Amino acid sequence: MKKSIVLSAFLSLVISFGALAQEVKSEEKKRESGHYNENKFRQMYDEMATPNMFRTASGAPGPAYYQQKADYKMNLELDDKNKKLYGSETITYYNNAPEALEYLWVQLEQNIERPDSKTPLVENQNMDKSITVTNFTKKYMDKPFEGGFNIEYVKDAKGNPMRYTINQTMMRIDLPKPLKNGEKISFSIKWWYNIVNYMEGAHNGRSGYEQFPDGNRLYVMAQFFPRMAVYNDVEGWQNMQFWGRGEFALVFGDYDVNITV
Repeated sequence: MKKSIVLSAFLSLVISFGALAQEVKSEEKKRESGHYNENKFRQMYDEMATPNMFRTASGAPGPAYYQQKADYKMNLELDDKNKKLYGSETITYYNNAPEALEYLWVQLEQNIERPDSKTPLVENQNMDKSITVTNFTKKYMDKPFEGGFNIEYVKDAKGNPMRYTINQTMMRIDLPKPLKNGEKISFSIKWWYNIVNYMEGAHNGRSGYEQFPDGNRLYVMAQFFPRMAVYNDVEGWQNMQFWGRGEFALVFGDYDVNITV
């Protein structure tokens, strides 16, 4: 009798665990696949897109195709002594999309150098098998670099402050009223940031300075200004975070830039 009870209890336990595993497995299948759709029954947009008013079957632009435009008037100052870049810009953004926009997204790629940057968390780094005390201290124990954009203000064309929210490498600017099709808006941003030494552990190899033994420096300046994110008919705002190694797109526009060195 005892054996029967124990066997029944054991079988119930096995069945329970089996049901639980089945439930967990079902939940795993339902999980979101992230930005890229990996569903086997997805529409083959990348391989064989369905023709529409924006894109024809040949891939050529359709009658409703549009592109946004962003013009920049920019003043930059490179402070070689303190290794800083100061900048101010006026962006004029043209909405050619059929829908009205209630907010704008601006990219802040330099924020991957902030002390609280999430970029190191996505990088696969192993501890060196052999390392000097000096290099170990510099790599793992030094104070984090104070990088990233310091946004001093975001103002409209009349000089009034605009509401904005910064989320890592992206900044959302809330508009006072929806920007309709065919309309444009001008606003200004002022910023500065510490330029990183890209030879010593920078998260972004595209931008920074290299120090030479004679005291001179070579500056390679990329992604040095807050710039408009792309908005298109495929996915709306391209507001994915920048992790340092990903590729990116730009809005077409005109640049009027003054540089003081």
